[in-house]
Amino acid sequence: MAEHNVAVVTGAGSGIGRAVSLGLARAGYQVALAGRRADKLEETRALGGDLADHLHPIVTDVSDEASVAALFAEISRRWGRLDVLFNNAGRGGPPVPIEELPLDIWRDIVNINLTGMFLCAQAAIRIMKDQSPQGGRIINNGSISAHTPRPFSIGYTATKHAVTGLTKSISLDCRRYKIGCGQIDIGNAATEMTERMTKGVLQADGSTMVEPRMDVNHVAQAVVQMAGFPLETNVQFMTIMATNMPFVGRG
Repeated sequence: MAEHNVAVVTGAGSGIGRAVSLGLARAGYQVALAGRRADKLEETRALGGDLADHLHPIVTDVSDEASVAALFAEISRRWGRLDVLFNNAGRGGPPVPIEELPLDIWRDIVNINLTGMFLCAQAAIRIMKDQSPQGGRIINNGSISAHTPRPFSIGYTATKHAVTGLTKSISLDCRRYKIGCGQIDIGNAATEMTERMTKGVLQADGSTMVEPRMDVNHVAQAVVQMAGFPLETNVQFMTIMATNMPFVGRG
């Protein structure tokens, strides 16, 4: 991959975003690390070692229109083009019954998981549509929850289902501009967010069960593969998951 190929990763300060950022840097991309915490973005950059000069922290709140605009203006200023957006930033909610979820938390989940993805995609499309050569790729992080909910997860589940609609609309409306859009649905990657699964998590039947996890670097490899295809080829949907997690069938 040529060094001038440019990628943006949101939520790059931890977990899947961090692993994908490092994977893209290893594949030769210049990677803009977008996230709300400068210290976490710097940690990601430091983990790049000899590739640290491929990793560029840019503090960004994806739920804020002005912050997203500033991020993509900086991309245009530094590199003059954008090849890949990994739309990854997201948050969950407290595991409470639907009737107990506070409206402000619901709104924050929607603002980050859905509106944030829309704002980043919109800004990326503007660049990709107008650059020469035209086109690029947007990869949205959907999650297994884009298919099947966990108990007490209405905010996360509803927004991840909505990401699928976002993915399909971008694919349809932007293919004329040589912009490919795909979605990766990830199940039980071993990150800080899923650490609780090693102690047991609530199941649909009310029981608690320890769930298997997979190496987060396998997710990074999958995203890099999706990103690396020529624009004539698109991975529309990919599901990558721990083989033995309770998703297919009844567990």
